[in-house]
Amino acid sequence: MKYSIIPVTPFQQNCTLLWCEQSKKVAVVDPGGDIEKVLEKIADLGLTLEKILLTHAHIDHAGGTAELAKQTGVPIEGPHIGDKFWIDALSQQSQMFGFPQVEMFTPDRWLEDGDSLTVGEETLQVLHCPGHTPGHVVFYSIESQLAQVGDVLFQGSIGRTDFPQGDHDTLIGSIREKLFPLGDEVAFIPGHGPMSTLGHERQTNPFVSDSRG
Repeated sequence: MKYSIIPVTPFQQNCTLLWCEQSKKVAVVDPGGDIEKVLEKIADLGLTLEKILLTHAHIDHAGGTAELAKQTGVPIEGPHIGDKFWIDALSQQSQMFGFPQVEMFTPDRWLEDGDSLTVGEETLQVLHCPGHTPGHVVFYSIESQLAQVGDVLFQGSIGRTDFPQGDHDTLIGSIREKLFPLGDEVAFIPGHGPMSTLGHERQTNPFVSDSRG
């Protein structure tokens, strides 16, 4: 599986293209905004948009979803239904964070822990990793040893838990019980900032390293 990271919105959120080399079909993960920029990159790479995937429904990750789906007619998969209240509150989120007003949407498929989905001929596993938001999911390619983890884990940090229905202990559990068992070699794309590996974070991340017990 190939990938390309496109920072979008004033929050510099890592909107990600994940695509299948064989079919040239691509999924856009977390189209938070700057949709024309995203579509331009897809065209430059000679790819065909197949679907939209959402890790969670904070506006910097989901704000451009309705517009992109409307322009392209592709389905929306994710997040977990636990984030429905965040989708319902997108209008309030846009006002709160100074984003342009966005349209509402309903995912074509809510995702559950243990689900799988396809992008072209590639398969992604779905891990429900609550804590940052209750419906947060992670997308993991076993074959490529690559995960898109949204705002669960960052290089040297973890997701915020001070938003409604966030929970610090739940987030730590998601990282240690769902992500770290995938293996040290797994590279991950976070929702913001540079990539890292699970092994590096397990050794060095001050919030979740092995040394914290």
